Parts: sequence; structure tokens; C-alpha cells
Amino acid sequence: MKMKSYLLLSVCILFWGSNFVFGAILVKQFSPMLLSAIRLSFTSLFFIGYALLTRNSVRLQLSDWKLLIPLGLIGTLANQTAFFTGIKSVDGTTASLILSLAPITTAILAWLFLREPLTKRVAGGAVIAVLGVYCVVGVGKPFQITPGMWLIFIAMLTFSASIIMMRKLIERIDPFSATMYSTLIGCAMQIIAATLVEPVNAIWQAPLWAWFLAIATALLMQGLCGLLWNRQIKEVGAAKAAIFLNLQPFVAMLVGFALLGTPVTWSQIGGSVLIIFGVMVATELLPRRGAHFFAKPSKEEKISS
Repeated sequence: MKMKSYLLLSVCILFWGSNFVFGAILVKQFSPMLLSAIRLSFTSLFFIGYALLTRNSVRLQLSDWKLLIPLGLIGTLANQTAFFTGIKSVDGTTASLILSLAPITTAILAWLFLREPLTKRVAGGAVIAVLGVYCVVGVGKPFQITPGMWLIFIAMLTFSASIIMMRKLIERIDPFSATMYSTLIGCAMQIIAATLVEPVNAIWQAPLWAWFLAIATALLMQGLCGLLWNRQIKEVGAAKAAIFLNLQPFVAMLVGFALLGTPVTWSQIGGSVLIIFGVMVATELLPRRGAHFFAKPSKEEKISS
């Protein structure tokens, strides 16, 4: 049973790591905001269909909207717009490495806003990860953060902020309902913003294969993989599942090289190792002496997941 869970987690990472490359392909066919609106629309339909089939939804209280609206604005509208605009000029490998800083950023935001303790491990891991980012964007050339990189940083920050808001929201409603409603609200905001800012008629100029890829990535990567991931966390524990997330940059490197011919440099490889090591240090994912990866999740892990 555990091996099946690990296999499904690996499939999720394969899709999510490939998402950086497919996103870079799609922004050449759609404008960033319209692409985000299209994908969010089909993801929302997927969640609605799942909720109707499983009857898994809750009634919202007025207090829930106070978190859902900012969550849709920051976690969906700002995040998706920054990501798809940034990935037009940033290769998938670099984007995935910058976004891999999210666990550390989330820990720092939790310290600032949720009063969670900031440990020496988090501080040390942050320093190591920042050195890794420097290796990726600064080694072998003048250190310069491009506008596209800044946008990917913004995408990472808004993603981390959305995790903090989601933590508060799921204290009152279940995780799936929180995800579904925040996606629906963010989708509505994205459609309105895209309609106001960009020419809507441009979407019909995209080739059929681009539409198929946009819809498929929305249903598989944002819809199905999200459900699979949450179910497997219950089987193996949140900590072990999180280890798989650190494989996304490597998947992005391999898929980018295979599909787009994106060169992989030694500085990127070294930087990715430092970033992943820093994240594992900060989030205490390095195995303790005597611990075994295939051990059953602890009671605390099961409760937290």
C-alpha cells in the first residue's frame, strides 16, 4: 500500500514539475492573464463536479468570506498573473528553483503573522537556500535579477501568503471546500481582470493543440493531482510527502531539456542542491539518526495531515 502511495506522489511531482515547461509553451500561444483564466475555469469545473459527485461542500459563514476574498485576490489572481507573466522570460528550471523557496518563506511569514517560533534551523536553511539562488541567477555572469525573476519571486511570495491564509481558513471549514471556494473566487477575479486588461478575442487565435494542452494541464495538474496528493498525505504523512516536492526542480530541468532544449548548467545543478538542502534543513525533513523512510507516519503526522 505504501509503495502505491509513493508511486502516486511521484506521478504528481512528474506532472507538477512539467507544469513549468508546459506553462512556458502555453504563454507563447495565450496572453498570461487569459491563459490563467482558461485554466482556472476548467479547474473550477473539475472541483464543482467532484463536490457534486461526493456531496463534499459546506455552507459559508460571513467570517469565511473575510479570508476567502483576500485568498482569491492574492493566492489566485496575483499568483497566477505573476507566474505566467514571469515564465514568458524565465526558463522553467530557474522558475522552479525560485518557487522551491516557498516552504522557508512560509515559515518566516508564519513567524511574523501567526506567532509561530522561528528556529535556528529555519534561519540556517534560509541562508543556504539563498546561496543556492545566487548560484542559479548570479554565477558566471553579473548578478542581475531580471523583471521576469522578480515576477516569479512575487508568485512565490503570494503562494506562501496563501498558505498562511489557508491555515486560518481550514480551522473553520474542511480543506477541499476551502480550496474549491478560493479557486472559484480567484477564477471569477481572474476572468474579470483578463477581460478588462487583455483582448478576449485573442484566445480564439490559439491553435487547437494549445487549447487541449491548457485544458489537460488544468484538469490533471491543478485538479486531479491536488486530490491525489491530499489523499496520499493521509497514507504516508505530511513530512514524507513534502520530501517529494523537492524533486520538482529536477523534473523541470529534465523536461525542459527534453522538450525545449533548455541547457542545464553546473551552477544550476549546484544551486538546486543548495536550495533543496536548505529547504530540508529548515523544514526538518532530513531524516534523524535511526529513522527509516518507510516507517509508518507518527500519530502527530496523521493528525496534522
